[in-house]
Amino acid sequence: MGHTTLDKIKALQKNPANIRNLCILAHVDHGKTTLADCLVASNGIISSRLAGKLRYLDSREDEQIRGITMKSSAISLHYEKDYLINLIDSPGHVDFSSEVSTAVRLCDGAIIMVDAVEGVCPQTQAVLRQAWLENIRPVLVINKMDRLIMELKFTSQEAYTHLQKILEQVNAVTGSLFTSKVLEERADKEKEKDKEKEKEKEDIDPMGCSGSEQVYDWSAGLEDSDDSQLYFSPDQGNVVFASATDGWGFSIQQFANIYSQKMGIRGEVLRKTLWGDFYLHAKAKKIMKGAHTKGKKPLFVQLVLDNIWSLYDAVVTRRDQDKVEKMMLSLGVKVMARDSRHSDPKVLLSAICGQWLPVSQAVLSMVCEKLPSPLDMTSERIEKLMSVGARRFDSLPTQTQELKTAFMQCSCEDTAPVIVFVSKMITVDAKSLPQNKQRPLTQEEITQRRELARQRHAERQATSQQTGNEEGNAHAGSTAPAHSPGDNSIGKCLSPCFTVSFFQSLSLSVFPTLSKPEDEGKQIFVAFARVYSGVVRRGQRVFVLGPKYNPAQGLRVLPEGSTSMTGSLPPVPHLACCTLDSLYLLMGRELEDLEEVPPGNVLGIGGLEECVLKSATLSTSPALPPFIPLNFEATPIVRVAIEPKHPSEMPKLVRGMRLLNQADPCAEVLIQETGEHVLVTAGEVHLQRCLDDLRERFAKIKISVSKPIIPFRETVVKPPKVDMVNEDLGKQQKVAVIHQVKESDTLHLDPSGLVTLTTPNRQATVGVRAVPLPEEVPLLLEGSADLIRTLEQAGQAQRDGRFLDMSPRTHDALLGLKSKLEGLLQGRKWRNAVDRIWAFGPRRHGPNILLNSVEGYQRPSVWHCLERDKGEKDGDNAIRDFDNSIVSGFQLATLSGPMCEEPLMGVCFSVERWEMNFPIQRTHLDSVGDEDSNSHDAPASSSESPADTAGQPEGRGEAGRVCETAQAEGAVARPSQQRRHEDIGAGVVDCYGPFSGQLIAAVKEACRHAFQAKPQRLMAAMYTCEIMATAEVLGRVYGVLGKREGRVLQEEMKEGTDMFIIKAVLPVAESFGFADEIRKRTSGLASPQLVFSHWEVIGSDPFWVPTTEEEYLHFGEKADSANQALKYMNAVRRRKGLYVEEKIVEHGEKQRTLGKNK
Repeated sequence: MGHTTLDKIKALQKNPANIRNLCILAHVDHGKTTLADCLVASNGIISSRLAGKLRYLDSREDEQIRGITMKSSAISLHYEKDYLINLIDSPGHVDFSSEVSTAVRLCDGAIIMVDAVEGVCPQTQAVLRQAWLENIRPVLVINKMDRLIMELKFTSQEAYTHLQKILEQVNAVTGSLFTSKVLEERADKEKEKDKEKEKEKEDIDPMGCSGSEQVYDWSAGLEDSDDSQLYFSPDQGNVVFASATDGWGFSIQQFANIYSQKMGIRGEVLRKTLWGDFYLHAKAKKIMKGAHTKGKKPLFVQLVLDNIWSLYDAVVTRRDQDKVEKMMLSLGVKVMARDSRHSDPKVLLSAICGQWLPVSQAVLSMVCEKLPSPLDMTSERIEKLMSVGARRFDSLPTQTQELKTAFMQCSCEDTAPVIVFVSKMITVDAKSLPQNKQRPLTQEEITQRRELARQRHAERQATSQQTGNEEGNAHAGSTAPAHSPGDNSIGKCLSPCFTVSFFQSLSLSVFPTLSKPEDEGKQIFVAFARVYSGVVRRGQRVFVLGPKYNPAQGLRVLPEGSTSMTGSLPPVPHLACCTLDSLYLLMGRELEDLEEVPPGNVLGIGGLEECVLKSATLSTSPALPPFIPLNFEATPIVRVAIEPKHPSEMPKLVRGMRLLNQADPCAEVLIQETGEHVLVTAGEVHLQRCLDDLRERFAKIKISVSKPIIPFRETVVKPPKVDMVNEDLGKQQKVAVIHQVKESDTLHLDPSGLVTLTTPNRQATVGVRAVPLPEEVPLLLEGSADLIRTLEQAGQAQRDGRFLDMSPRTHDALLGLKSKLEGLLQGRKWRNAVDRIWAFGPRRHGPNILLNSVEGYQRPSVWHCLERDKGEKDGDNAIRDFDNSIVSGFQLATLSGPMCEEPLMGVCFSVERWEMNFPIQRTHLDSVGDEDSNSHDAPASSSESPADTAGQPEGRGEAGRVCETAQAEGAVARPSQQRRHEDIGAGVVDCYGPFSGQLIAAVKEACRHAFQAKPQRLMAAMYTCEIMATAEVLGRVYGVLGKREGRVLQEEMKEGTDMFIIKAVLPVAESFGFADEIRKRTSGLASPQLVFSHWEVIGSDPFWVPTTEEEYLHFGEKADSANQALKYMNAVRRRKGLYVEEKIVEHGEKQRTLGKNK
């Protein structure tokens, strides 16, 4: 197929039924970009000879150097029968999995690629899960089939068995995702039925007599569900076998069509029997079942693989020219003479296979037949996109629910609302924009400019002649005569001054970028987006919907029927207006200008950098809710502090980091309390790319980068029974622990670990105990952070007198979280603990718990907002004044622990004492009984909120009366004492005054001391490391892992190969340079994949001191094995500028004087 023109693509964009939006997903180095090259070559954009070598969609220099894709990029291709393929190539490296998320959101289908040798790898499972979460349909390409022939030397029969196993592996991953979804839906239905039955029972039997328990059959839901389109199977046409580097690929359907003509068997029969346990009975000329049991060759081996194996044998292995010519003749293939004479046999092989089984034909035909068009978007996916957070689709306004029809119809009418989702912002050089390109002049423009030049020259000559005649200048004779318009030798007589000025003006008009040299290298942001409804036009005004935008609120505030085109609109929270300055067609490395884009297409939008940070929802209708946030697989974990080499360039660094934050979907930019500018990335490769971008594209300055800032967590554990050399601790541990907490007149430590602390003004006393949570609880809380955040929002709304409408699924998930916590917190000391949870922390949704164990204080639980029916019943349990101060102190304590100011994890702080002793009651001499009782009961009042108490005029008057009474009795009070009494009186009633701050500080210090009264441990961030290596380098892999504190979990040999798969865990602190070292030690035969997994307690006690001779031998100052936890803790403390207890001088020797050396 020849090169497709821009006008042709514009015409194809108007037919959404023939549009296919798809992305290529796979593990790293499984051939995504090579396949994309083959598909691009089919449109004549690049030469087919360069496919796989050029890597056209890898437009960055570092992508070409490293040989991996780092940014997802799109291109539009034309396929026969007027199909338009919007193809997005995505990265496979785990550090760039956020780019996969941005690509998947814009697509309706995906090509999943699997290496025929390596099979299903960790990222293969990850991308299958991402595709499943976005409800897009996948098809499978098993790539690198040539490796089975050339590297593993498999026979065709062995290859068939191996391919069956790969298909089973992929289907097992898909099946597990499907099963979990079906069981969830089944559980939801059963819960709804239970609720209905309970209501019926309550109506019939008010006494609530319970009947027999019902037993559910979970498998019933799986049997009823349709999974016919779920699994990958060659006979269904959703699998292609390919070798992208050799340019060939095929589906079962292609061979079925070939053999149906030759053998006279119906194509439909061959399609069903070419894959499976079928063989060809030669005598009966029938296709029979049972090839395996009868020892016959399966049809797939006999009719398909044998032919490909013979072709490789003849062309590559034996180089049998006669046999090759016979095969070419039978296949009807003609190759050029230079290909047949080429010294590399792969060139001839690619030439033959490119005509016989072109991979682009097989893949694109499968995509057009099996993947859905924008018109086929499921209602389930639409509802999921529009249901943000706790909102459910049914609870959205009616106008919002009507927009579902616009999604389904994908209408091009002017009345249809425009709906666009921006998944990320990409940066391009200003000079590569279509309007700034150095375009060549057309013939008409050249003629026009020639005439203009002649006229200007003639005028110039006439002016110079006239001036010379008037002044009698001697130079008049040197002026060249005016030329006629038809004279083509004008360039010869142009004066130098005119030539320069004319060509300058010519260049400025033709090449506008040259007029602004300072703009050279400037980065322009283009939004990577897709149109879901309506026609997007250049210059159109649209609403930008923030992630917290509420359509119900927007519809209330805005006038009825208003759109983004309406003139002056009242301000609405999280809603802004912007203009679409320019629209682009994304063509890999090139951009093409567009005036309008119909629905169902992927496009680039210019002019949104001021309105969109990373992703956004755009619409002309205020009724549209923002789309749900993108689901990122990778967690940003690697931090570095950045500063400019020259302090004067700090503004450039700040601007550059802001641009980097906008350009990268996963990178985060923070400014810490210390003033450091910190960059957070997903891994080492991602970090290197971000730093290169900062130096060369965004800040364009020299920068200094700190060593990676390793995150740690602090926790407490149960008291160990033995020390680090397995000796019985006895009372040694308790003495050492209690010695760390220094008692004072305001601080008291109980032997049981209860810390009691009094505020400096002696008005409040708090007693706190720290208890380690069971191991499973922090993991559960960390995984449920979004749910806990929703719970906190609902609780805050209830305290403000509002009601947060959450979806039934979110409500059930919160109830499920509560029941899981109840199941994990079992035992006497955890009795009713879940109902007594005061808060989670840090940041109100972390993996630590604050428990209310104060006697006589029955405050509402955090789960109170879920109990809708019991809201009135629990009205007596009011919140005390200064309750928020206790929570704030807990949040501060959990945000930075005492060991090295890192966040806490897995710690429960139980508040067992909270007494408030105000001096007003002691000094009150002239009070009315009612006022006295109100003052006395103010802290525990059930009817007054903190805000009400803070605003009472009686409190201020009462403080005034205290002073008046003292003066009437003749008491001589100093002015400072009087002010102190006034401050006390004001502070008692003001929940946000000085006393509140003292209480926050007291709770924070009490929590820290309670933490120190228990055995403290550091928790390290851990990577899961998966390494594929051959047997000969296995020992070296183990050596590198052992050196870096790694721990091997599993080792297994990949069936049918000589490759071993090693699964290990590795501390993030030891991971820097790990990939490079392991590649060097194994000569490139092993490459690790590092994914953040979990937090793990470091077993050694950082405060443990050796006392015996044996302990000094193992862990003393001169020993080889250092205390790992102490090393990490001191490194963090040193970085933060905290005190580190260490000896500065080691092995000091007396200096020799110069006199002794003589």
